[in-house]
Amino acid sequence: MGDLVDGRAAVSNTAVVFPEARVTYAELAELTDRFARSLRSLGVEPGDKVAILMPNQLEFVAALIGIAKLGAVGVPINGRFKANELSYVIDHADVRVLVTAAGGTGPDYAAILEEVFPDAAGQDARALNLASARGLRQIISFGDPVPGWVLRSEFEAAAEETPLEEVKTLQARVLVRGTGLLMYTSGTTAKPKGCLLSHEALVRHSGNVAQTRFLLTEEDVFWDPLPLFHCGGICPMLGCFSVGATYCHAGHFNPDVSLRMLADERVTVAYPAFETIWLGILNHPDFETTDLSSIRLIQNIATPEKLAQFEARMPWARQVSSYGSTECATNLTLPHPDDPYEVRIGTLGHPLDGMEVKVVDPETRRERDPGTVGELCFRGYSRFDGYYKDEAQTAATIDEDGWFYTGDLVSADKAGRLVYAGRLKDMLKVGGENVSALEVEDYIARHEAVDIVQVVSAPDARYTEVPAAFIQLRPGASAEAREIIDFCLGQIASFKVPRYVRFVTEWPMSGTKIQKYVLRKWIADELRS
Repeated sequence: MGDLVDGRAAVSNTAVVFPEARVTYAELAELTDRFARSLRSLGVEPGDKVAILMPNQLEFVAALIGIAKLGAVGVPINGRFKANELSYVIDHADVRVLVTAAGGTGPDYAAILEEVFPDAAGQDARALNLASARGLRQIISFGDPVPGWVLRSEFEAAAEETPLEEVKTLQARVLVRGTGLLMYTSGTTAKPKGCLLSHEALVRHSGNVAQTRFLLTEEDVFWDPLPLFHCGGICPMLGCFSVGATYCHAGHFNPDVSLRMLADERVTVAYPAFETIWLGILNHPDFETTDLSSIRLIQNIATPEKLAQFEARMPWARQVSSYGSTECATNLTLPHPDDPYEVRIGTLGHPLDGMEVKVVDPETRRERDPGTVGELCFRGYSRFDGYYKDEAQTAATIDEDGWFYTGDLVSADKAGRLVYAGRLKDMLKVGGENVSALEVEDYIARHEAVDIVQVVSAPDARYTEVPAAFIQLRPGASAEAREIIDFCLGQIASFKVPRYVRFVTEWPMSGTKIQKYVLRKWIADELRS
């Protein structure tokens, strides 16, 4: 990843734009070199895990690329995680160094981390020994001073302790198939799973998408509002770097700021991905009077009906949809911009070159005929290398021939284009965020009054679906819905907190299993009435 930036240092183009900052490729190369030198001075070795918990800002980019230049492994942490999730991920990932900054208009990361690591205060900031994170040695604060943390000024000054040549030597040794990122994603297990993504998966695939689907060149300006802890924030950025295009990030998404950025930067390709984001632009009171004529392509994930509506609002810009996942380093499929209207609007397009897909019966794993719904499987150079420290889950989802079984349902037409048909997994998609029902159930079950809890999706106009919890209380116990919600707030990410809590004394059963589809119908019918 580090080579992408250095390879463009001679280009005069702007590399990255945030609402409050911008840098050229040359400036970004120098910035990331210094970040790598500072990390090296703190003792970071190739293969060490360095976590990033920051808002979407220039320092996040500097950290991500600086880590890669050392051959260390970046661990971007979901900025919406709370104490319970942060404690688990930082320890599970064997994080050596954590880089954090103020949350801006978002969460107060310092306060949350002080809750997670109260024993950092009073310790040597360069040699922490923490009870809940056995490998963590330093927390670097790009915000206010915190006892036991390395100050930003001290971190930046440490760059002088390591010569640039040492960083460049380590950078030259980075393996193409070496791990570049360890990214945690929620699945059907009770805890987030760590996906191991190689430099090849990240760099080659991002460049492939940029060049063959978005048709990016040095002249393009790409806009992305997705968080930088997400593949949808990182991979498009790397794709821009691969061709020397300008990557514009919305920062903390705000329709006012974003609409101005789209116009002022003369954005050519927009990547809102989720309709809730793009509707914030389309429904803005200044949308009709803002010049967005430079935009030629927009990627959204929405129903064909919604995509058609979006294209009708901006008929000069072509809409495309996609199938993507962390396990594939984002986009697995995308239509081409010049595909016929019905292909762009009605399908997820073809797989990227070098990636193979098949559709199988979820039980027998036999390949299904075109037009028949089944489970999507893929393999190829951008497939992740497995789940970190979870051999059982890796073996359960990747077979001996390298096929990854996604748990998502699709059909493929005779030309190989995919159409999405839902999820096989017990997982919710809340405004684009994966939410494991089991993870939320695991946390709610800790409440002293809860005997049995089942979490399902409830329909929602803004987020498509939100969590709903059905709870059976312990004999003699009592609780109110508000009490359960308050129990979750501040402990798990807000998008995982149940929007609805319903108490039951009997469950819809199929043999020994609770029929979750019946619970989904109950809440959906209730909300419709």
